[in-house]
Amino acid sequence: MNKPTSRNAWAWIPSLYFAEGLPYVFVMTVSVIMYKRLDISNTDIALYTSWLYLPWIIKPLWSPIVDILKTKRYWIVSMQLVIGAALAGVAFTIPTGNFFQYTLAFFWLLAFSSATHDIAADGFYMLGLTNHEQAFFVGIRNTFYRVAMLTGQGLIVILAGQFELFTNNNFMAWKYTFLILVALFAILYLWHAFILPHPPADQKRGSKPVSKVFNDFVLTFISFFKKKGIWLGLVFILVFRLGEAQLVKLASPFLLDQPEQGGLGLSTSNIGFIYGTAGMIALTLGGILGGIAISKHGLKKWMFTMVVAMNLPNLAYVFLAYLQPQSLWVITSLVIIEQFGYGFGFTALTLYMIYLADGQHKTAHYALCTGFMALGMMLPGMASGWIQEVIGYQHFFIWVLVCAIPSFIVIRYLKYNPVFRIKGK
Repeated sequence: MNKPTSRNAWAWIPSLYFAEGLPYVFVMTVSVIMYKRLDISNTDIALYTSWLYLPWIIKPLWSPIVDILKTKRYWIVSMQLVIGAALAGVAFTIPTGNFFQYTLAFFWLLAFSSATHDIAADGFYMLGLTNHEQAFFVGIRNTFYRVAMLTGQGLIVILAGQFELFTNNNFMAWKYTFLILVALFAILYLWHAFILPHPPADQKRGSKPVSKVFNDFVLTFISFFKKKGIWLGLVFILVFRLGEAQLVKLASPFLLDQPEQGGLGLSTSNIGFIYGTAGMIALTLGGILGGIAISKHGLKKWMFTMVVAMNLPNLAYVFLAYLQPQSLWVITSLVIIEQFGYGFGFTALTLYMIYLADGQHKTAHYALCTGFMALGMMLPGMASGWIQEVIGYQHFFIWVLVCAIPSFIVIRYLKYNPVFRIKGK
């Protein structure tokens, strides 16, 4: 039986990028909320879940393996099966005595398989589509990746909150939630095993010896660090989200903690709506407007404003920590403002990394930039829970604002590619 070399891209692009986004949000966001509801301390939550960024930091190191062994289609389908198994591992170890250690081990498996899936899916996108189709579907893939974010941070967290109310047992509630995720990934696995095409370009393996691939990778890696202005650029990537990297780890715990602990005492379902739904929509809109602004006036003109947009809205959490309002609409409105600013400001980092990676090996160099970006989230995030528990939520959110200072210093010395300036400016 002949295997189809092509399929209607609408049949697999949306589902593939939905499947790519879900594990990331489970590891980075849902795990934080789950551990908070299962009474793990903020120090341990921030430290151990921040370590889970590591697979995305180092994924460029094993991307050559994905490229030379088997096919990208094989890696996609295999990793979706492993992701489903990891989710099952989380589900079945939640009710155990040492659930924190066991579930963390399965989250590590989930993180590594998700990062590997990212490599394969992005490569398959280029192999399975023509250049015209790639240009057409880039917006579609990004949209469904965002839909995955909304589903994970919003609907799944709301569902977990409803299970908490129904069962009156947080451990069983989160077990049921993850079992539903297992079923979801079983469906995605079966669908992609059937629907993904077998493009001829994805069949060519073994044309290069492993030693040649490794040598090429080393040369590409070295050439990245020889780029003009690379070290200042990497400092910028590392400090741009210094405050946000800490805020994102403690935002949900802050909203969940009781008022006597300095928090707002919201329910799990409240978090799913506020942070995962309304906040996620605001984040997306901010990113869209940020892209439009830079396309009209250039990155250099907007850089300062975008650093302000990334950091100043964090004042919303200072307000929430000091006044502890009980109105859900007040809380939601302030989180929307903060998330919109994050989305708008983050556009500057994305465009700057594209500039920094430009030239020969730009795909590999951009992957290295994203690795450093993940490192910039991991390191501050690891210490954030300890800092918060030492100084309290009120002073912690002021500290988050102070962490904006390095970004304002670094941008004074950045160089900009003329590609990101409008003509005549």
